[in-house]
Amino acid sequence: MIITPSIKSLVNLAIMEDYSMGDATTEALISDNLIGKATIISDEIGILAGIDVTKYVFNSVDPLLKITQLSNDSDNLNMNQKIAQIEGKLASILIAERTALNFLRKLSGISTETSKYVKAISHTKAKIVDTRKTTPGFRSLEKYAVRMGGGYNHRQNLADGILIKDNHIKTLAADGLTIGDVIKKAHDRASHTIKVEIEVENLDQLNAVIESGAEIILLDNMSPDDMTIAVALCKGKIITEASGGININTVQKVAESGVDLISVGAITHSAPNLDLSLNIA
Repeated sequence: MIITPSIKSLVNLAIMEDYSMGDATTEALISDNLIGKATIISDEIGILAGIDVTKYVFNSVDPLLKITQLSNDSDNLNMNQKIAQIEGKLASILIAERTALNFLRKLSGISTETSKYVKAISHTKAKIVDTRKTTPGFRSLEKYAVRMGGGYNHRQNLADGILIKDNHIKTLAADGLTIGDVIKKAHDRASHTIKVEIEVENLDQLNAVIESGAEIILLDNMSPDDMTIAVALCKGKIITEASGGININTVQKVAESGVDLISVGAITHSAPNLDLSLNIA
């Protein structure tokens, strides 16, 4: 992972959130000359993501800390598996501990949750993709974690592609535009490098857009049976994406409808943190 300026700013903010006025406990109890080792371990089974950010946190607190990486991002973690060893001033390790683990637990939780969805549909051609339902400021990190779990990224931001949703359609309907008109307007005004995707909620809407030039059709909150019909109508000429409240219990049936993509907001906005801990030797 490349530690970009935006990630550095986020890490610095997180450190200051915890350490802007010092560490009363460590300063009262731990000698600044005390040297030792600590190990980050996994307390449950999962998929690792975010080790480079974690290393950056420790070295931001103390550049002299030596960090030995023992596991890699996308690795399958077993119980009590060693992830990294940190050597140096124990005061520095204790100051950085919570912030470092907060990043690693959060990102590993997302990669682990994503992997569950990927595994559930592995017998189909569908791909799991994320959404923009991410924690403010964490989008690039969370989307990275999705990739580590075997998923794929949808738009990084609003400039990445044209996605015409129901509110766009309703707004333009006030000007008398049909769905076909909306798609044509998007193509006329967009760069040739940007694909046009449009959301449809039923088969009647689908029939209206199939011949209108959209490259991707988002099937929003459709039943798996209707999705199967939609895929057949698109005849492999248009990419189909399923979306709308899909969870781990429904994703398999959705994938078996034949759709190309399944966007799941839950893999970022509802993934539980992975249980990891740091132990002083």
